[in-house]
Amino acid sequence: MPFTPDPAIFYDTAGDPSAPTVVLIAGGGAQLIAWHVDFVSALVGRGLHVVRFDNRDVGLSARFGGPDDIDGGYGLEEMGDDVIRVLDDLGIDAAHLVGHSMGGMMAQMAAIRHPQRVRSLGLLSTIPGRDPRYILHDERPELMREPVRYSRDEVRAGARAFAASTAGERYPLDVEWNTWAAVEAFDRGYAPEGFSRQWSALLRAPERLEALRALDVPALVFHGRDDDVLHWSAAVDMAEALRSAEVQVHPGMGHFIVPELWPELIAGIERAVEAGEARRA
Repeated sequence: MPFTPDPAIFYDTAGDPSAPTVVLIAGGGAQLIAWHVDFVSALVGRGLHVVRFDNRDVGLSARFGGPDDIDGGYGLEEMGDDVIRVLDDLGIDAAHLVGHSMGGMMAQMAAIRHPQRVRSLGLLSTIPGRDPRYILHDERPELMREPVRYSRDEVRAGARAFAASTAGERYPLDVEWNTWAAVEAFDRGYAPEGFSRQWSALLRAPERLEALRALDVPALVFHGRDDDVLHWSAAVDMAEALRSAEVQVHPGMGHFIVPELWPELIAGIERAVEAGEARRA
């Protein structure tokens, strides 16, 4: 199985490795399987080489503490550097980064710290810092103490109930797929304390909006108008800060990417990739 050297970051790939590489970066607590295989296949079908990886502290990647540890001692900077470690292990000089939520924060940090390694950005349902205008959730106190541990059946039931609770919304979550993904993530590596350690890193993450102004990279900024976790105004601010950005704010979309909007998202990623590749020529 492909792992980077220490720290061991597990990744997989799809498509022609000689094609432009798109790295998909999952959000907080999520594993690489959060990127639906049909979404990956659609990107490959458009001539792209797709890389997914388990962020540190989830899935098959390295752990930075035990079951009782809620702070791994690392920051968003190290998490952004993990993206570059994956590229190094694959021998890829530069790639197009697409990140959701925390993954979008990691993509920002990778581009800020390693601009020569990033050809375009896709920033999905994410924020450039902790401005109170962006934060719609509470302080997540459950992530700042030893986490409650659930059985496989409890995880299955919880995922099904959460997805079902979105029924009636314009873009509800797919109950069956989200239930499968939760159980698959449990089987691959159940470690709820890993999300707590990621959360600790996010709480001390640097503000990034001003640093984004210095980037000269094509970008797609994609957000839900009905996101109840992170406010869509962050997308507008990031698009304004970046020199060459397309912004899409979708009514009826919450925090998560839904298949109904894959065509718009994939087309936007393609445009950003094409613009980034054109600059390379």
